[in-house]
Amino acid sequence: MNEVFGCLTLRDSDCESMFMMGLPWLLVLELVLYAGCFICGVIAAAWMTLTQGHFDGRCILYGSVHYNASGQALTVEGSSSPSVCYFVSAIAVCMAIYCFSLILYWIYASCVDEDVRRGTVSLNTSLGVCGLLLFFLLVSGCILKIGRDSLCFSVLHNTPSITSCEDAENKTWAHPYTGNQFYTGLYSTERSMWVSFFFWVLITAVVVIQRRQSSRLKVWGDDEWSRAETEPFLHRPSRQR
Repeated sequence: MNEVFGCLTLRDSDCESMFMMGLPWLLVLELVLYAGCFICGVIAAAWMTLTQGHFDGRCILYGSVHYNASGQALTVEGSSSPSVCYFVSAIAVCMAIYCFSLILYWIYASCVDEDVRRGTVSLNTSLGVCGLLLFFLLVSGCILKIGRDSLCFSVLHNTPSITSCEDAENKTWAHPYTGNQFYTGLYSTERSMWVSFFFWVLITAVVVIQRRQSSRLKVWGDDEWSRAETEPFLHRPSRQR
């Protein structure tokens, strides 16, 4: 039994050392950025879902509120389509799943293969995914920013005795709405999406650098190969007198 645990411990240490030494430092940096995007995606999806649930499934982005003076409570007068919030949540979830899958893949690859290298096809595919995610994150960030500002304008215009949109969290909301964290939820979701956008800009830059390095190594390898092929034909042995 002790021999089995000793073997497993040895394998774990070997895998860890292979992970640290087998992966290029640019790929390690890329994986760290993927981990940050994964965390941001989970936070954004959780806050968006929680905020939508507090308002009985309604998406309050671009919405409007009404203050009932007799009941001294806020109520949602208008809201956008639930698909708007579903879109933001879906982008965050897809990004988190993609990043988590890549992290697991490269950890597994580093444990199986001692020398991990990325091909041109893999780097081109990564660039395409980066461009696609940057576009959707930009759209999601703008939706959250404009939608939150529109909601806060309605809150400040229709609610008395408040100076900021965040102050409306301390007001009473009519049943079945719970607005004690609506601004915090929308702000946290928006901030997580913009941080993810910044991380993906860095990931794109790292992938571009890796692609250039791969192209240089390929050109250098082709040049060395052509020299090795032509050398037997061009090299002439010296005549002996």
